[in-house]
Amino acid sequence: MGTAKREIDPWEIDLVRFSCIPQGKYSVDKAYYFLGYVQETNQELYEEIQNAGFVLIFREHNPAMIGKKKGNVDSDIIFHIMKKMYKKEYFEKIILVSGDGDYKLAVDFLIEENRFAKILFPDRNRASSLYKK
Repeated sequence: MGTAKREIDPWEIDLVRFSCIPQGKYSVDKAYYFLGYVQETNQELYEEIQNAGFVLIFREHNPAMIGKKKGNVDSDIIFHIMKKMYKKEYFEKIILVSGDGDYKLAVDFLIEENRFAKILFPDRNRASSLYKK
C-alpha cells in the first residue's frame, strides 16, 4: 500500500512558530510583516499575524485597483529600512525573510554598513540566483 504525499500550500504558515524563529534564535526586538492590501474578509488573518507578535504594515493601493493587481511590497520594505537609516532610528541589524532578488542591492548596502544579520529563504529552491555567492 502506497503512502499519499501531502501537498503543502506554499502560502500556509504557522505564524506563532515562525515568529519564534527570529525572536528566539536571533534576538529580534521587532518583526515586521508587510502585506499588499487590506481586505475585510481577511480580518482574522491580520489579527493572527498581530497576535503572533508581528508589526503589521499594509501597502497603500488605489481602491479601484484592489483585487486587480499583485500587492507588491518590495519597495515598501526597502523604503522602510532606508528611512530608518536616514532618520538614524535605532536598530542593530536586519534579518530579511525572502528569496526575492529585488532586495539584493539593499542587502549589499546593509552588509557594507554592517547593518545586515541574515537572510532566511522561505524556499531555498526558489531563492534568487543573485544570492548564490
